[in-house]
Amino acid sequence: MLQERKERSKQLYEEYAYVLDFIPYGRIGLRTGYRMGPVAQVIGESYFTLLEVNVKNNVTLRTGERVYVGKDRRDKITYIIGRIGYDELTTNAKSELPSIIEKIVLSQEDRFVKFFNTAQAITPRMHVLELIPGIGKKYMWQIIDEREKAPFKSFNDLQSRVNIPSPAKLITKRILEELSGEDKYRLFTRSS
Repeated sequence: MLQERKERSKQLYEEYAYVLDFIPYGRIGLRTGYRMGPVAQVIGESYFTLLEVNVKNNVTLRTGERVYVGKDRRDKITYIIGRIGYDELTTNAKSELPSIIEKIVLSQEDRFVKFFNTAQAITPRMHVLELIPGIGKKYMWQIIDEREKAPFKSFNDLQSRVNIPSPAKLITKRILEELSGEDKYRLFTRSS
């Protein structure tokens, strides 16, 4: 029971995020009803959390810029307004989302290669690998057979041994599906 309480109290916070859209003149707050100062919509690099943040005055953010959003002193962000859903993203943010997610995936290649090396079955009839767009039973079995011979070392290694399309793009598609609420299983994002 104590362990269970500790797990619930352990919050998952983002330390860094990437800017999806910067709105220098703010917008009417969804929760407050009044115009806030400059705001940005960002995506966290650890849990792919979508956030809206208040930006410090006289600071301009670039799309794709990595900013600190952790609990310590922030240099560009005043405070986190809150988590937002995919549907609350601006048109610009939605258009930037796929390329920024792919940028995050590529920067954390080891994390996602480890996923391919350790993914297990969810049920007797379904494997986690099958939740990745473009990976059906055929590719799943090829991945499992190849990783038993030797763990994958990189996306290039995985792609050359199994001959699947770009693993970074496949993971990106999966994360987009999770963020837009298209799937009940969460592999890479945290639940709402």
